[in-house]
Amino acid sequence: MPFRRAAKVYDEASLYEYAVGALGRRMRTVAEIKRLMRNRVSSQENGDALIEAVVARLKAQRYLNDTGYAESYSRFRRENEKFGRRRVVQDLKVKGVHGDIIDKTVGAAYDGINEEQLARQYLLRKRLRKPADQKQAARVFRNLVRAGFSTRTIFRILKQWEIDDETLSALESESTEAEGHIPDPD
Repeated sequence: MPFRRAAKVYDEASLYEYAVGALGRRMRTVAEIKRLMRNRVSSQENGDALIEAVVARLKAQRYLNDTGYAESYSRFRRENEKFGRRRVVQDLKVKGVHGDIIDKTVGAAYDGINEEQLARQYLLRKRLRKPADQKQAARVFRNLVRAGFSTRTIFRILKQWEIDDETLSALESESTEAEGHIPDPD
């Protein structure tokens, strides 16, 4: 039977080193780094105070900056992965970035970008071609929705591919059910 290790007790310096190491592996948001540190100091009485002190120190040294993170994240997703605006906004919300920062940075990253052209670049990147039947059209549709493109843009592409009206109406009803009958903001 293996012996159980005693839980490590962190002070501010050791928690700071842990946080710097985590940031050295990859860029993180304030919420992500707090979550990682909270897992380390959850059993300590002064855990919350340690976390706040380390986060303040990281921000002062500019190791931690949600605005910079959101800018580089949205630019990378747009340029390299060809994701749509909605996907980037959703991903940043999951990562704990504040809504005002998301609106500002994603808006700047996607300002002047032709969404239809970006969706076509995404299709090329994923090697998705003109669908031959209804099943393939649905696959392309769902792929573009997951990538964060508006349904209006997706239907524009599918219509240019001369997909039959029956398939388009089936996809349209599927999309309104999935969105909970929320109209497309575009």
